Amino acid sequence: MKQVRAIAIKGSHPATALLTAMLLSIALLVAALPARAEAVKMIPANFSELAEKASLSVVNIRTEKRVSGGGRVSRHFQQSPFGDDDRMNEFFNRFFGDQRQREFKQRSLGSGFIMDPKGYIVTNNHVVEDTDAIKVILKDGKEYDASIVGRDASTDLALIKIDADESLPALSMGDSETLKVGQWVVAIGNPFGLGHTVTAGIVSAKGRVIGSGPYDDFIQTDTSINPGNSGGPLLNLAGEVVGINTAIIQGGQGLGFAIPAKLAKGIVAQLKEDGNVTRGWLGVSIQEIEGSVAEYYGLEGSKGVLVLKVFENDPAAKAGMKANDVIVSIDGESVATVRDLTGIVAAKKVGDKVKVVILRKGKKKTLKVKVGKRMDRQVTKAGGSGSGDSDLGIDIAAMTPEMAKRYGLGDSKGVLITGVDPRSKGGEAGLAHGDIIKEINHHAIKDEESYFEALDGVKKGEPVNMLVIRRGQGYVLVRFEK
Repeated sequence: MKQVRAIAIKGSHPATALLTAMLLSIALLVAALPARAEAVKMIPANFSELAEKASLSVVNIRTEKRVSGGGRVSRHFQQSPFGDDDRMNEFFNRFFGDQRQREFKQRSLGSGFIMDPKGYIVTNNHVVEDTDAIKVILKDGKEYDASIVGRDASTDLALIKIDADESLPALSMGDSETLKVGQWVVAIGNPFGLGHTVTAGIVSAKGRVIGSGPYDDFIQTDTSINPGNSGGPLLNLAGEVVGINTAIIQGGQGLGFAIPAKLAKGIVAQLKEDGNVTRGWLGVSIQEIEGSVAEYYGLEGSKGVLVLKVFENDPAAKAGMKANDVIVSIDGESVATVRDLTGIVAAKKVGDKVKVVILRKGKKKTLKVKVGKRMDRQVTKAGGSGSGDSDLGIDIAAMTPEMAKRYGLGDSKGVLITGVDPRSKGGEAGLAHGDIIKEINHHAIKDEESYFEALDGVKKGEPVNMLVIRRGQGYVLVRFEK
């Protein structure tokens, strides 16, 4: 760096000369610095134009459901508190008897967005599931009755439709794969029933697994999302839908989760065309490979999933796949995790023939597998053995002698509930994680097969009496209607 000495200029004041020398030094320092890149624009000028345009396609959803049993007071008095006293019972029945079977309307709120000018609206399954009436309110205040086109509980997506007199403004689906952590996103919805509300934030993570189902692959955002936002769009700054807001963590302030547009596109298309979703199925139980297991299978530095079990007469078995094979790719797509494999296979059509590359005893082998149809109610859980009952919203696993010993049981018959969706029929009925199902309507439950056989014998609307063993309480009877 060049040195600059302060030199007094003849006829000038010493202070002036010193100031001149200092300015010259600063100029030389600035000149010596490397050229700076153009500053990154951290905050958009505003979100007004995006919000004004996109809000026209966002709707508020109100639902109603008839629930029998009356309110809290009448539910408390399931039996008369006056025993055999006829006079008091007459008084009790006069004031409370007619309330015990009274029906009341249970209301809930949600959001959605128009994806087709003809009135097709995307929302969450949990917003419209088991409802008797659905009302859609547009930005201009117009209200319409809506009907359900199709629902998919596994991804918590639903498609509903309104019959409007005019073509409606629709949002287009964007590419969630190109989203980057730190990128700005905007959410529009109906939090707490307050009406159209716009919030902005950034993508704080991708590929989040929060235990809501086999297709967990959420976009995590710090955009303010609250109850009532469910089903509303998460938008990029181009106004494209990159996610569907669906979940929050209680107590996790500032964290919201959205279903990626990549996953939603295929699901919504199937719901619109068929009213339901059909997924591909290989017929294997799998788990991820890490640490010493990866070394044992010669997968250090690479990824893959280990086949624990191949189900007889299913597609993988027919193609020659065996237990202890390691699946590394399907149709050229790398399989690094259980979630990768589940997503790739689920996106395939039934009957598609796929090339599955496996490692068997350290050698690569390619199998041609004809994709079968996945039955969501009897599907092996990602990451290990067990089954999922999507009708009840529970995960189950057959009891083993080790489990029986752990729970202090004399035998290992029955199935263990390993997970419960609190918003599901099973969760609302009172089933809990760790319950052991021993009987269903007096039919002994020995394993997963007998569990499904017992439920198959119950018609829709008929009562289900589930006898379970609950730790610390012993036998507990759980009742609900199928």
